[in-house]
Amino acid sequence: MKKQPQFNNATTQIISTFLWQIGIPVYSAEITTETFLPGIRIVEGEILVDEEKMLSPGDILHEAGHLAILSPEIRKSLTDTVVHNEASQASEEMAAIAWSWAAMKHLKIAPEVVFHPEGYKGGSDSIIENFEQEHYFGVPILAYKGLCFDTSPRDTGTTTSYPKMNKWIVE
Repeated sequence: MKKQPQFNNATTQIISTFLWQIGIPVYSAEITTETFLPGIRIVEGEILVDEEKMLSPGDILHEAGHLAILSPEIRKSLTDTVVHNEASQASEEMAAIAWSWAAMKHLKIAPEVVFHPEGYKGGSDSIIENFEQEHYFGVPILAYKGLCFDTSPRDTGTTTSYPKMNKWIVE
């Protein structure tokens, strides 16, 4: 049986523990191949992390967001990519960003850890600004998948309106 590792960085450990609790294993590994995000590799729906090479622990949370919104069958089929369907790539990216924001808030991590300047094609400041003003995107996809309630007027005031989540992973 595989065991949750201990990471040197406290934020990496907090994120890893959370992801293990929701069903996304995270392992420490030496990554010698080129990856989309430095120091992070997806293998059969699990996340491998090379702490020495990754840019920010928040990247782990974002990659987990991609995995969390997919069915277990699709999740387990992914290696070296989080894209399972080119046609839905943009919507899945928006949903992963929204999921990452909700997880970041839940874990009380600073937005700049997840949405750091080296990521999001230079758009991290814009994402932070919009989400802090509750100008969310990607949330309808999370709601459609049953992970949260949308923030539309009919859901306002419910205890689980986004960014609170009903559940963290598609089952």
